[in-house]
Amino acid sequence: MTTELTAYSFLVVGNVLVLSSMWALGLTGTYLGDYFGILMDDRVTAFPFNVTDAPMYYGSTLSFLGTALLYARPAGLLLTALVFTVYKIALSFEDPFTAGIYAKRERERQAGGKKIT
Repeated sequence: MTTELTAYSFLVVGNVLVLSSMWALGLTGTYLGDYFGILMDDRVTAFPFNVTDAPMYYGSTLSFLGTALLYARPAGLLLTALVFTVYKIALSFEDPFTAGIYAKRERERQAGGKKIT
């Protein structure tokens, strides 16, 4: 019973993180808007981004973990660990990229709207 409660807790928290981050970012922000130059007015810092910088990654990892625990599948635990590792590697590239594009835009704003290449 304790494992089942833990599993459902992970599923609930994970899905709250994923869905609330999608709500906060909107359709464009969720699906790679930053990569195509479609930036938010400002970086989102409200919930769930005030809890973690990567709520979609951590939320989905918690959902995978909850599912693996719920069905008591060791392979699910192993795959969850693998996904978490891949997400951490992706964040090592994504975080500096995102910080850089918002910093560049801020420099452009301060320079009077001129594009900085």
